Formats: sequence, structure tokens, C-alpha cells
Amino acid sequence: MCVPVLDNKTARAIFLDRHLLSSAPTGSGKGDDLLDLITRLGFVQVDSINTVERAHHMILRARRTKYRPNNLSQLLETEHSLFEHWTHDASVIPSQFFPHWKLRFARDAEKLKRQWRSWRRAGFEEKVDALLDQIAVEGPKSSACVGKGEKRSSGGWWNWHPSKTALEYLWRTGDLSVTHRVSFKKFYDLTERVLDAELIAETPSEEDSIDWLCNAALDRLGFASPNEIAAFWDHVTLQEAKDWCVNAGVIEVDIEGHDGSLKRVFARDGIMEETPPKPTNRLRILSPFDPALRDRKRAERLFGFHYRIEIFVPEAKRQYGYYVFPIMEGDRLTGRIDMKALRAEDVLNVTGLWWEKGVQVTPARLDRLHRELDLMADFSGVSNIRIDPTLGL
Repeated sequence: MCVPVLDNKTARAIFLDRHLLSSAPTGSGKGDDLLDLITRLGFVQVDSINTVERAHHMILRARRTKYRPNNLSQLLETEHSLFEHWTHDASVIPSQFFPHWKLRFARDAEKLKRQWRSWRRAGFEEKVDALLDQIAVEGPKSSACVGKGEKRSSGGWWNWHPSKTALEYLWRTGDLSVTHRVSFKKFYDLTERVLDAELIAETPSEEDSIDWLCNAALDRLGFASPNEIAAFWDHVTLQEAKDWCVNAGVIEVDIEGHDGSLKRVFARDGIMEETPPKPTNRLRILSPFDPALRDRKRAERLFGFHYRIEIFVPEAKRQYGYYVFPIMEGDRLTGRIDMKALRAEDVLNVTGLWWEKGVQVTPARLDRLHRELDLMADFSGVSNIRIDPTLGL
């Protein structure tokens, strides 16, 4: 059988359209508009890195320039139309998807017990019932509010005290939900007091959840291998994704990479007739954790760039994990920029800029970059921009 080939230009356009980066970043960025945006993305990764703004806020701002962090808090902490849990990492997820997280709760229950007995401080299982009772009576708790008298350490997650571990276990397995954060510290409450009773009561079968998760992943990716489908939510196994691809009525397609190589994937019947919108030429600065970049290999295969999110410059005394930000224009990643919001100085400090090979640094491109930096400064809550004069900006 002849497998159809999707050319690289069209594949890139479909990729960007599915990741909501094709159109101009207009819209209110709040309320129903924001909820619809996150629902179409599927989830937004939560990360504490606050070099300019936290990753989840930058992801949403890249698609809605009017977005502000309080807009997410309204949906997550007041309306609870979003909930916080795990995909490949901690994420905010539409609450309507909650019933399908019961598959993860069930699978994690025994897996985490086995792992955490050996990885973390012993005794967390004995704290579970008491913590549930305490929260039921006293209300939401953070890890700092529980485990009085238990040894604490600043050594990292592997040194969680038993009650902290029990809190995380109860969250990961569905009995507790994150109700709000204070200075990024999670507060947990009983799930029944956070989410609608109908969502909690709904219990899809394992087969129904696997089918939903695979369908929803493919819809948001456009085309994908079984491994990419499994990795999207990080719920289903690779074998389950492979079996789904065989039985779901999807077709095989070869996707042309930037270098002309072909990658065999699955897609919806009709993808070859799809006419995706032409990506806007607007210049955007993205979060290193943007959904379009999360699967580095997939993005590199399509776009031909080799992007590392971290740099290490000993002579500048920077620590490992210092992040640089990708620059996107149209269907190209055209550069990387190093910047930090120095709020005490009321400055967005730009200290590095690297254009990708073959990118022409025209006056129009520099104007677009300056406009984006102005918007980014406003978004990060500072009034001024300071640019290293050696960058030629």
C-alpha cells in the first residue's frame, strides 16, 4: 500500500495550528476565552522558574497578549474549572477531563507506594488517614502546616518529611486536590470540596479512558507516532497507544522533515486534504516549556533547529539551569534571547541574543523584537528595558 506523504511546509503549519501559534495572539485571555484556550491545548505545564514570569503564564501570554496571571487564578482557585495534576509534569488541566485522571490515580496508587517506600522517608502511609481527617476538619493545608515534630530537610524532594509525602500521595491518587497556591506553595483540600460532585462521581472504564486519552492526544498533535500519543498525557502505556492506533480507524502518513527525511506516523483520515492557516509573521518570545517545544525531537525534526533550554557559563558565575528563551516568527524559530526581570531595579535585563543560522537581521526584524520586548517588560511588571550594548540592538 502506498503511504501518503505530508510535505514539510504543510506539516509545520498543521503543527503550529494545533499548538495555537498560527494566529495572532488576540483575545481577552480571561474567563471563557482562557478556558477554551487551555482546553484546546489540553494542559499547560506549571513551573516555578520565574526568570521573566512563570512558565505557565508565559505559555498563555504567547497566545493571548492580554493575558495576566490573575486570569488563571480565577479559573483555577475560584471557579475550579481547571485542576492541577500531572501529565508529563505538574500541569493545569480542564476540570472536565478529571474523570479520565482516575486511570492515573489507580495506576499511581500502588506504583508510588513501592517507589516512595524506598525513595522517601519511611512512615508516610501511616499518616494518610490522619491527614485526611485533619483536612476534613480544619480545611486546606500545605506541607508546612502538617507533620509537627517531624524532621524536615532542605535537601530536596527526596527528603520530604512523612506528612509531606502523604500529602503528595493523596494528591497524586485523587483524594486531595490543590485548591490554591501561596508564593507557589500548594494548599490541599478534599477533592469533594474542590470539584463538582458530578465530575467526581463519573468513572469511565479503563478502555474508555484509554480511547479518550489517545483520541484527545492525536487531536492536539495533528499527527503522531504511538510513542508521541502515549507521551502527550503520560497516562497510557506505549503498548496501549500502539493497540489504539491499530483499532481506532486512523491512517498511516509519512511526515517530511526539514531535511527531506520521512517519519511514519498516524493521523486522522482527511489530513492530506487539510488546509491549515498560514502562520502569522508576528515575532513571539516563548517559554522554554512551551507545548510546541516540549517534545524537542519532534520539533527539531520538523523545524531543523537544535535548541537547548539551558546554558552554563562559568565565567559569568551563572548556575546550571539558567534559561534562555526561543524566538518564533511565522513557522520558524529564528533565535534565542537571554533576559531576566530584575524587579527590584524595575528593569528587564537583556544580556544575550543568538540568531539562528541563515536568519537575516533586518531593521524590520529588530523593530519586531523591540516591540515584543516592550510587551514582555509590561507583562513581567517592570517599566524599563536594559540591553547589553554589545548585542547590537
